[in-house]
Amino acid sequence: MNVPLVVTHFLDRAVSLYGDKTGVICDGKEITYKQLYERANQLSHGLKDLGVTKGDRVAYLAPNTLEMLEGFYGIFQLGAVMVPLNIRLKPDDYLFILNHSESKVLFVDQELYHLIVPIKNQLQTVETIIVHYKDEDTNEIAYDEWLAQYPTTAFERPDIDENDICSLLYTSGTTGKPKGVMLTHRNNYLHALVAMHHLRVSDRDNYLHVLPMFHVNGWGAPFYYTANGATQICLRKAVPEWIFNCIEKYKVSVMHMAPTVLNLLLQYYEQYKPSISHPVRVVIAGSAPPPAFVTRVEKELGWEFIQVYGMTESSPLSTVSTIRSHLGDLPLHEQYRMKAKAGHAMIGCEVKVVNEQGEEVPHDGKTIGELIVRSNGVMKGYWKNPEATMETIRNGWLYTGDMATVDQYGNIDIVDRKKDIIISGGENISSIEVEGVLYDHPAVLEAAVIAVPHKKWGETPHAFVVTRPGHHVTEQELIAFSREKLAHFKAITGVTFVDELPKTASGKIQKVHLRKEYWNTLGKAGRYVN
Repeated sequence: MNVPLVVTHFLDRAVSLYGDKTGVICDGKEITYKQLYERANQLSHGLKDLGVTKGDRVAYLAPNTLEMLEGFYGIFQLGAVMVPLNIRLKPDDYLFILNHSESKVLFVDQELYHLIVPIKNQLQTVETIIVHYKDEDTNEIAYDEWLAQYPTTAFERPDIDENDICSLLYTSGTTGKPKGVMLTHRNNYLHALVAMHHLRVSDRDNYLHVLPMFHVNGWGAPFYYTANGATQICLRKAVPEWIFNCIEKYKVSVMHMAPTVLNLLLQYYEQYKPSISHPVRVVIAGSAPPPAFVTRVEKELGWEFIQVYGMTESSPLSTVSTIRSHLGDLPLHEQYRMKAKAGHAMIGCEVKVVNEQGEEVPHDGKTIGELIVRSNGVMKGYWKNPEATMETIRNGWLYTGDMATVDQYGNIDIVDRKKDIIISGGENISSIEVEGVLYDHPAVLEAAVIAVPHKKWGETPHAFVVTRPGHHVTEQELIAFSREKLAHFKAITGVTFVDELPKTASGKIQKVHLRKEYWNTLGKAGRYVN
């Protein structure tokens, strides 16, 4: 008889093989995997008492904490569906998601509760709100007291099919209302098996939860680090000092994060030179980092850099940038450039870059097409949105909306989101390539490039730049610098200096806000670059 691929097996395995080992560290408190399992059982019993049954949605608005981590397993044991909420949204966004998902119970951390207060009376399906770390002024159910009422004994689970939905993850909604991505037990289970292989996860790992767990389940980390009995350290906020302190104190061996967070760590290291004496590997996804990042991480920090690519709709990871053995003799600068790419397909994933006719582009590192993916991780669809599902999944392939090239070795390089490609004088320009050049300038701390209208060329690249403390650079100097490093048609034609760039909770730069800012400040009169 086949064993169904359900993610509750991961904690079961950890308890069986690593029950007395420290499983989770949160705010200095350490618990074993057996204790984590007992807390998940209490949560399951409590949810059942609240009337939650198989298929019901349970929402979480919380940072990376023990309570968030145990939520996955406590919910999944009922066959219920976890709805993790992005902690950087506005109250109206939570109102839409909670009502659209028809969530029955909401768990919220005290420090985020103020975001729920304005919309509480408009919630249509939420029957119970329970607060983690509740203070005395909040008139809701206190999580610890509520949980303590219930037994730690094994919860009698209903029959759960591997094709049942277990996670409902809402996309950022930068182009309209957020869409709910339905991931099944099978999606998450098989993704975990693939990811743990490529990232070399083992029971010797100490994993620091830098990436938010709400963000496509922290790229699946609560699943495959649990399955392997790794010790998981929870971190509420991605503060560089806290991260370095945790790395040293808990001998952290692996972290997942966005390039912007890695950039903060590099800045912190540059200033304070913290000493890390043990091996660390850092897994990066999001917009492609400049090759200079790879060089600095591996040479200065002495960490191993691993670039991956994925999206919520594919559970999420599909490619990895590790150097294959037969390419190990390539010059180091080529290897660093290769490591900064999205890389090659993970096991069980098929990836192609195709033109508008659906034909694969040549492997020349130049021809741009759309990246499409087929794997066991591809979502079941968008919740209550069959039209968007059919638009995104065609003939079994997930159309990612990411534009890419493929080099002679079969490595995929993401050059831009489809909507972010700059078309100047009929030529395609990758904003990521332009940003990579700007990062080479000693005065540039962060950079993001968007298209702005141009009378002659249609549109040209415009940069938003955050300068390094103590450095000064002018708009003309940066324009000249980009013209030295790039073909002139790719060079920026203007710069807006800003104190910070708008980012999602996972650290991705939100270019949609930069476009709005450009039009609000410069474009109202129909301003064109001459």
